[in-house]
Amino acid sequence: MKIEDDVKLDFADVLIRPKRSNLDSRSKVDVERTFKFKLPSGEFVWRGVPIVAANMDTVGTFEMANSLADYGAMCAIHKYYSEEDWGREASSWLRKHSGLCGLIYTMGMGNDSTTLTEIQKAEKILNAHKHVRFICLDVANGYTEKFVNYVKTIRGLFPDHVIIAGNVVTREMTEALILSGANIIKAGIGPGSVCTTRKVAGVGYPQLSCIMECADAAHGLGGYVLSDGGCTCPGDVAKAFGAGADFIMIGGMFAGTDESAGQETENGKEFYGMSSATAMEKHSGGVATYRAAEGKKVFVKKTGPVANIMQQILGGVRSACTYVGAARLKDLSKCTTFIRVNRQLNNIFQEN
Repeated sequence: MKIEDDVKLDFADVLIRPKRSNLDSRSKVDVERTFKFKLPSGEFVWRGVPIVAANMDTVGTFEMANSLADYGAMCAIHKYYSEEDWGREASSWLRKHSGLCGLIYTMGMGNDSTTLTEIQKAEKILNAHKHVRFICLDVANGYTEKFVNYVKTIRGLFPDHVIIAGNVVTREMTEALILSGANIIKAGIGPGSVCTTRKVAGVGYPQLSCIMECADAAHGLGGYVLSDGGCTCPGDVAKAFGAGADFIMIGGMFAGTDESAGQETENGKEFYGMSSATAMEKHSGGVATYRAAEGKKVFVKKTGPVANIMQQILGGVRSACTYVGAARLKDLSKCTTFIRVNRQLNNIFQEN
């Protein structure tokens, strides 16, 4: 047993300090970024807004992907769509958004037989839809040796694709996964609004420090970081980019939108974690006897089209950039200085 005494920070622990700026309008801020990925088959370039809808079955829908494409943003399509669904929806996507690359294929890792099935399904879908160039290898615990080897296997099988792998929260595993073939590290354990891993397992890492440390490790090896979880408002998204995140995955902020697949009730839209009892009953026949659920189900307020949320997010990020003099989103982390605070908001009045 050992204890690390250095303080780890979350979004609520800091604010971005304003600096003198030459930018006189939010409209002058470029919120798109260009990324160059070194793949076994050669270099692949992607340009767009690095916001990603989470690969949760209530959020990572084709409807969500279609709407986010209007902003040049991406959607990690959840893994429960069938080959037939992909054949219909991905073909429709290509007709609407020719030239864009905003769909991310998600696959998990199970035992030997289910892993083989995952790979076979991925090969069929990705061979049929060449415009899908991103693969998200999504597991709750990215620290197993089995997962490291899995990343190596997928890298060998899909040399033309950008691989997103996680979840992890520390430098050493960020480096290990990049050296195994991942291009983007999915960083975050426990910060999500419907994740209970920190409560059930006692495991996690404050998200701001997670981003800073994983980004430092990834950038040194030519990789990138996708921050997964913890953003509750546009200001958190700005802080995540300021901390060094290259991409930001959003679940809860999109959960109440028209494009989400949560069941509508009088209490709002249903939203649950993918390790919750609700998700496991829906997709796995229930919670296995050797484990506990590490997610919860909630009902969120309906928020209308996702365009409303994207306008708030991008408006907030542009505003943050003007406060620190960053003309491009890429420059935000270079211009950001965080200050630690005891309280960041005045909540005397609550919104109706």
